[in-house]
Amino acid sequence: MIRPAERARVVVIGAGQAGLSVAWHLQRAGLVAGHDLVVLDRAPGTGGAWQFRWDALRLGIAHRVHDLPGMHEMGLRFDDADQSRPAREVVADYYRRFEEHHDLRVRRPVGVTAVRHGDGPGSDTLLVETRDEHGVAGTIRAEAVVNASGTWGTPFVPWVPGRDAFGGRQLDTTGYRDATEFAGQDVVVVGGGTSAIGFLLELDGVARSTRWSTRRPVVWSDDPALATGAAVAAVADQDRAARAGRTLPSIVSGTGLPVSPRIRRGLARGLLEAEPMFTRLDGDGVLTADGEHVHADAVIWATGFRADLRHLAPLHLRTEAGGVVVEDGRSTAEPRLFLAGYGPQASTIGANRAGRRIARQVLAVLADDDVAHTHTDTDTAGAAAAADDDAAPDGQSAADA
Repeated sequence: MIRPAERARVVVIGAGQAGLSVAWHLQRAGLVAGHDLVVLDRAPGTGGAWQFRWDALRLGIAHRVHDLPGMHEMGLRFDDADQSRPAREVVADYYRRFEEHHDLRVRRPVGVTAVRHGDGPGSDTLLVETRDEHGVAGTIRAEAVVNASGTWGTPFVPWVPGRDAFGGRQLDTTGYRDATEFAGQDVVVVGGGTSAIGFLLELDGVARSTRWSTRRPVVWSDDPALATGAAVAAVADQDRAARAGRTLPSIVSGTGLPVSPRIRRGLARGLLEAEPMFTRLDGDGVLTADGEHVHADAVIWATGFRADLRHLAPLHLRTEAGGVVVEDGRSTAEPRLFLAGYGPQASTIGANRAGRRIARQVLAVLADDDVAHTHTDTDTAGAAAAADDDAAPDGQSAADA
């Protein structure tokens, strides 16, 4: 079954932090949600990727989330959230209230299967092809598309010899739910980020044993000033890679890992001692770099994610260097396409700030279209002015990382 084709001025793909931030700024600038502005989300509920996080994850333990622009006028702050509840429940609840309060009319679950040039390269529109939960296909012709699809749908698992021969359980971060699933088991955790650390801390006292393997040495950061400087440098590296169309580097490798009180306790117990990456897997374990065979019932690949851009393949944006050329959130190869939450915008505060900048650029595209069609659109001109208002809240720092 196919739905009748639709038209919209802007389509936003994804209703996580970045997508909602852009949508809020565009709506505030005068676009009407559900008519001029269509927000699509493939997930079944609100909360972006947070709705899929594991049971034990709490705000303020290992992760941080920033308030969306427009939350404060509702009296909502993540600082005030109940940290005894699972983070996925808190974020899903706050995002649901945000969407309802601002009447963003997010369509879900609707997956985007492809984005194409409307009438070939250089077209003044893009075609967004969709499929809903019932398999019904649809097409939306838009003057601009904001891709905010995030990374949760594309976890990265590196190839290691023998990976297909391992007889135990293998899962990535998206498949982890609760430490009790590994009770009494020998578990190897792979990855150098906060998710890997969280798994190790949760498995302590539940699993029979844990081993931690990382592809590069772990760098701990006790000095907030140094951590901040490293974070700025890492974001700059991401920006340079995006502008050059290279594969995006790891943020963690550039910033180090902050030592929270919980992590400090794990270090004191000797729990967080990383080993070099093992060289191979076999039927019942791994072979370490120094030749030791370590039995494993399960391997958890907490090895990060890649940007989910598969639906953009028909636009042929991928470079020989493996990335997509993006400058300040905008594709250089397809100027009607914007990538929110990509590269230097990947953090929640980065996504908030990018929301306003991308909204300004989108509105400029719409204004150019209006001029090209010899129409005078005072609403769009006013919208551009409104979106340029730097007084709009960026969102505040929430739970302590």
